This record gives sequence, structure tokens and C-alpha cells, in this order.
Amino acid sequence: MELDKQKEEAINFGIFHPHDAEGIATLFRSVYGEEYPVKLVYNPTELIAAFERKENIPIVARTKDGKIVAHEALYRSSPNPQLYEAGQGLVLAELRGSGINGKINEYVCEVVAPSLGMESIFGEAVCNHIYMQKAWSKFQTVETAIEVDLMPEEAYAVEASATGRVATLLMFRNYRERKQTIYLPNVYQDQLQFIYSALPDAQEFQRGHDELLSGLSSMEVQVFDFAKVARITINKPGTDFNVALARQQKALVDQGMIVLQIWLNLSWPFIDAAVEVLRKEGYFFGGLLPRWFGTDGLLMQKVMQPPNWGEIQLYSERAGKILDLVRADWSDTGNPSF
Repeated sequence: MELDKQKEEAINFGIFHPHDAEGIATLFRSVYGEEYPVKLVYNPTELIAAFERKENIPIVARTKDGKIVAHEALYRSSPNPQLYEAGQGLVLAELRGSGINGKINEYVCEVVAPSLGMESIFGEAVCNHIYMQKAWSKFQTVETAIEVDLMPEEAYAVEASATGRVATLLMFRNYRERKQTIYLPNVYQDQLQFIYSALPDAQEFQRGHDELLSGLSSMEVQVFDFAKVARITINKPGTDFNVALARQQKALVDQGMIVLQIWLNLSWPFIDAAVEVLRKEGYFFGGLLPRWFGTDGLLMQKVMQPPNWGEIQLYSERAGKILDLVRADWSDTGNPSF
């Protein structure tokens, strides 16, 4: 349904104010009960504190009487504090299909992010349908990566919109051009140059080399129990990288993790060596992570079961090409998990 003119004028969009916190919790409870996985939305005190730290910036649609009828947030989820993820989108059930979702997306991309001086924003558009991808494509976003089997089928039980695990398409928008030196892993030169071809930054490409750093490896792990996903940021791939990786991987699989994601920094001259260790362990190409570390990052991933390829729906031809690259590398790595 389309909003009539009177109702449209009665709704305003704006950045979070502390008095919105209770209304956000009420909105999420109206749709998810207490089951939404990001518990921050239910806690007004923590929501206000996260906003004051600029870690989580809610954007809301309000009626004239202050009722919150839609929500989206920009929040930090990468090592770069100037890169924000856009997500937690929700519209009051009776107003879905009214155009509010598109308007709040426009407000986030065209008003909030540039006004707050953000370097870049991105979204994880689900691939069990194309609606989110199509909506985001209107705001100068660029598809850069596919996260295979990221979300469990159970997350979509209410709307019954998924059969098996759900992939997501990473879509980025950079607000400031920058120059950087990128070290392309030899095995992924063609894949990454294709993805970079749609980005406006002036990169200088160099070839990586195949020697790891001396000393012990360092990595940080973030676990999402509900989704059975672990994300591993490699801070330093040392001479023990293969051993350290195998040890960490075993611990995560023993915890029941199904999807393992690895984040690597493309400013490393030694990127080739790290990539080769990962590929031998069955990790495959995911795509590009612009500005992830301030410099760009590379996503590699491993799925501990046959991926749900057949249910991936993509809106753009470019996204389809990225999926071809991801799936081809999955096949090339030999899938030693199975």
C-alpha cells in the first residue's frame, strides 16, 4: 500500500533521541516478541549509552505523537571506526508496503551518513529474496562480496521465506575517495580486479609475496551462537599460522560453529602466504571488504556442510558474477571438510 499524503506528512524521519528508546523496544516486541537477536534494541539504558559512544546510531520514523513506526541503525562492526554497517531494519507490520522502508533507507544513505562524516557504510542484503538488494541498489552502493550460508533458516521462520541457510550480499558505499596500495594475492588477482572495477578509489596494485611474518600469529574471534557463525580477524599471520589456525578452527567447530569467516588485510605485502594457508584448509574466496581496516580487506570463508547454493537469489548481473567467482573457488579448494 502507498501512504496517502496526509499520513506521509504525519511521519518524520530523524536520528535517535533518548526519548525514542522505549518506542524502539516496543516496535521490536510488536514484531519479534523478545526473540530479536540484537538485544540492545530492548534496553533503553544501553541503547542510549551506545548512541553516546557513536557505536550504534538508530534512525527512526516517528508519527506526530512520537510513536516509532520504523527503525534502522548504523553501527560499528568492523575494525575501522569510520565504517558503519546499516541494519536492524524494521517497519511496523501494518505499514509494510507503504514506502516507509525506502524513505528511511534514503534518509540513512543520503542524509545521516554524509552529515556525520562517515567514511563508508555497508549492508548485508539477504539472498533468500531480492527486495533488500534492489532497494539498496538505488543509493550508489556497490556489490563486493557474498557471505555464504551466513544466517540460519530459523531466523526466517515467522515469514517462512527461507529453505536452508541464507547467504548475504555485501553492498558498500564510500563517501570519500582515497588512495591506497593494495597487494593482490596471486590466486585472486582477476577476481579482485573485477570487483575493484566498479569502485571509484585510486588504488595502486602490487603483487603479494609468499613469506609469512616471523614470530607467533595473532587473531581475534567473534562468535554468534544463534547463527552458528564465527568471524576471525587475522591481526598477524606468523610462521605458526597453519598450526594456530587449525587449533582455533577445531575449537570453534567443537562449539558447533557451521560458518567460519576470515578477515585479512590487503595492505599486507605477505598476503599471498596467508591466503595459501587458508585455501589448503578449505577456505574459499568471499570477496572484497572496502575500508574494513581503514585499508581494504579480503573475506575468506569456510562452511562445514554443503552450502545452500540453490537458494541464493541475486538482483544484479554483477552480483551473479561475484557468486560465480565464489562458487568456483569453493570448488577449487577441494572442500576438505566433507
